[in-house]
Amino acid sequence: MNNIRNFCIIAHIDHGKSTLADRLLEYTHTIDSKDMQDQVLDSMDLERERGITIKSHAIQMNYEYQGENYTLNLIDTPGHVDFSYEVSRSIAACEGALLVVDATQGIQAQTISNVYMAIEHDLAIIPVINKIDMESAMPDEVEDQIVDLLGCRRDEILRASGKTGEGVAEILKAIIEKIPAPGGDPDAPLQALIFDSVFNPFRGIIAYYKVVNGSIGKNDHVKFVATGREYDADEVGVLKLGMMPKDRIYCGDVGYIISGIKTSKEVKVGDTITHVERPCDKPISGFREVKPMVFAGVYPIESDDFENLRASLEKLQLNDASLTFQPESSVALGFGFRCGFLGLLHMEIVQERLEREFNMEVITTVPNVSYHVFDKKGNMKEVHNPSGLPDPALIEHIEEPFIRASIITNTAYIGPIMTLCLGKRGVLIKQEYVSGDRVELIFDLPLGEIVIDFYDKLKSVSKGYASFDYHMLDFRPSKLVKLDILLNGEPVDALSTLTHFDNAQSLGRRMCEKLKELIPRQQFDIAIQAAIGSKVIARETVKAVRKDVTAKCYGGDISRKRKLLEKQKEGKKRMKQIGNVEVPQKAFLAVLKLD
Repeated sequence: MNNIRNFCIIAHIDHGKSTLADRLLEYTHTIDSKDMQDQVLDSMDLERERGITIKSHAIQMNYEYQGENYTLNLIDTPGHVDFSYEVSRSIAACEGALLVVDATQGIQAQTISNVYMAIEHDLAIIPVINKIDMESAMPDEVEDQIVDLLGCRRDEILRASGKTGEGVAEILKAIIEKIPAPGGDPDAPLQALIFDSVFNPFRGIIAYYKVVNGSIGKNDHVKFVATGREYDADEVGVLKLGMMPKDRIYCGDVGYIISGIKTSKEVKVGDTITHVERPCDKPISGFREVKPMVFAGVYPIESDDFENLRASLEKLQLNDASLTFQPESSVALGFGFRCGFLGLLHMEIVQERLEREFNMEVITTVPNVSYHVFDKKGNMKEVHNPSGLPDPALIEHIEEPFIRASIITNTAYIGPIMTLCLGKRGVLIKQEYVSGDRVELIFDLPLGEIVIDFYDKLKSVSKGYASFDYHMLDFRPSKLVKLDILLNGEPVDALSTLTHFDNAQSLGRRMCEKLKELIPRQQFDIAIQAAIGSKVIARETVKAVRKDVTAKCYGGDISRKRKLLEKQKEGKKRMKQIGNVEVPQKAFLAVLKLD
């Protein structure tokens, strides 16, 4: 056990974590040169295309240092704020962390939040300045920032380059000397923490775990504490680039277990594995439940695919524990699921993975957040969907979630960023200079305002130089109204949204104008109205296609023409009473993309 080191790599997005991990694997000869490729741990096509890490990846390396063999378990983590749950799980399975900071960009928002998460778990932190080979690198200034953040000495900060491999030997030396060996009692009853799982169509569900106490061997009879299910361990082993079977996994090590589990509900991330004959007295604590930030409806395009979509979401949830879902139905779209995501990028990635990995064509509705609705009797109801809102006459007040956002940017962009945040009903809490020309702005913002396009706008007003991180704060009373879209007086539930009173009129007008362009013309006028309760606030009309019924009347008395026109008028009136308006699919999608 004294020769095991478990560590993860944490950093802001695009600071070179995966490239540095490649160099560590190369230096320890874990991977042959023929298998070597850039970002070797990013195994998903999506990760390679976008150049981001979506899943944390565990891999074991062996390294000889001063005549002794060491086992190093590395977990490469994502950097984007939407995948911070992956980072929190990796940190729970480690004793130390490499904090990587880009020498050209310095400390950014996600770096700070990941550091605090690591400090909470008492991890040993090794600061590394990466990309020192670049011409625009400013290692001395970045060193000052790290000293301010961690309070460490300058000589503790390592300088490296993930591209050239410079400084990798020093990093491995620091990992062995500074990160403590895992604690735990090899003779105690088995306690292993599940930190990830994947679905394999041939072998069932494979769970990844870290052994905290005791040891686990092949053919052991084990029990998953949270679900209470018992299994035989058909195969246990360690994670190299693929899976390597072993007879036994000892205390402090990271490994996998295959036990023929078929249904995804039986494996929960954060669960504890123990032996049936000699169980541990309590499960491992300190594992937090995921809190979704953004909710959206996911519906199959073909209504027959509902059950296939359920199976696909369950398999995806194994590999992405931060996804939550429950069934719901909509008048316009049929049966589907209400899904909870950690952010908009997460929602986009889930939609892409459903299409690529499970061939599921899906439609996503307008993303929104959960609200607390209080009625006149003082009862509270949580509402995720505008159609679940009670009658406005019964509502006392509505509370919406607020976040505390930290934005780190260059001083040149303070003005446009403040304008953007204040326009989103933000409140400036404080502004402080981090170093030189870098400033941190802290805002309280309503979550509902940032779920659609805030991040994109922030990047464009700051020319990409602003980093953004946030955490949930609390729920605050707000003047929210339900905006309905009516077609000929009939509400369309898939287009209704909850919005702030001040924004309702402009949003209603824009939605009506967009729908007017997209709804095909009928034989009668279609009234498109935006309404709050019974008050109409915007209206557009799709004009009728008119057939010229008097064309065959040439000459003769005017009363002949009038008779034909009256007859047409009667027909139109009857058609308007019984005719219904179909909203085309692209109209739903266009309303989502309204700026």
